[in-house]
Amino acid sequence: MSFGTNNPITIPSLDPGRRRSLILVAAVGLLLLMGITGSFYSVGPESVAVVQRFGRYTHTSEAGLHFKFPFGIDTVSILPVKRQLKLEFGFGSDGATNPYQSSRETEAEADMVTGDLNAAHVEWVVQYEINDPKAYLFNLREPVATLRDLSESVMREVVGDRTVDEVLTIGRQGIETAAIEKLTEVVTTLDMGLRVQQVQLKNVHPPTAVQSSFDEVNRAQQEREQMINQANGNYNREVPKARGEAEKDIQSAEGYAIERVNEAEGDVARFTALLEQYEKAPDVTRQRIYLETMSELLPSLGGKIVIDEEARQLLPLLNLATPTPASPTPRPSANTRSY
Repeated sequence: MSFGTNNPITIPSLDPGRRRSLILVAAVGLLLLMGITGSFYSVGPESVAVVQRFGRYTHTSEAGLHFKFPFGIDTVSILPVKRQLKLEFGFGSDGATNPYQSSRETEAEADMVTGDLNAAHVEWVVQYEINDPKAYLFNLREPVATLRDLSESVMREVVGDRTVDEVLTIGRQGIETAAIEKLTEVVTTLDMGLRVQQVQLKNVHPPTAVQSSFDEVNRAQQEREQMINQANGNYNREVPKARGEAEKDIQSAEGYAIERVNEAEGDVARFTALLEQYEKAPDVTRQRIYLETMSELLPSLGGKIVIDEEARQLLPLLNLATPTPASPTPRPSANTRSY
């Protein structure tokens, strides 16, 4: 090596054999580093790892740090088996990591035809989980995409078996139950490694073109139901009241009948007793009856004077015709009898 003002710097070249050795050492070191870093994998608490060796399934690893053969000998697929996954139909949530969670053609998949040939816009969610990682990876090429297609097919079948009124109003729970039963049956038959947890209807309404008309029909039905409920309320209030009043009148009539019967029986008993006394002493009994009857009748006639038929002078008795209320009752003479 020489230094000078106008002379270039020269570096001695390496020996070709030494250069190959350095390259080989670097390659071996890199391979060792790659082997070390690729020999371990970690599984989260919500997941399991399916390990394949040369493409063939070997075992399933639980959560934690595990060893595997590097350089593509062992491949690991991490599956979230303890996480609830979902598919959305007719709409899509923001920030979804699953490419099959929602579709770009939301309107097309949500528009359906009911059993009475009416249109309905149905949005729903399918919640599922991976219950068999091995079957999930090896039995179908795209299990989630297949589940999405099956879900749409099943929902169209269930909605097509019902009227539009059932789909939009009272049949929501029945649709959810029928859909999850049919979908579970298909998934189990295909052995997809999935378990359908829930099918839930979201926004269900008529197409936009007939939305206003349908709202008017709903309002009319609600008013009808309200009037029926009011009528039932009035019926439940008035009928017991009328029954109570009828029962009251019946009991009053029965009481009056018993009273009249008792009075009649009492009159019969009194007449029978009086007849017995009359048969024993007719004159005395007749006189007593006459006096008792007159004593009951005369007080109700007001101020009256009874004159003996043998009386000859009437004028001395005229001042007795109008007795004052406060004055005591005049004492009858020998020829008069007052009541």
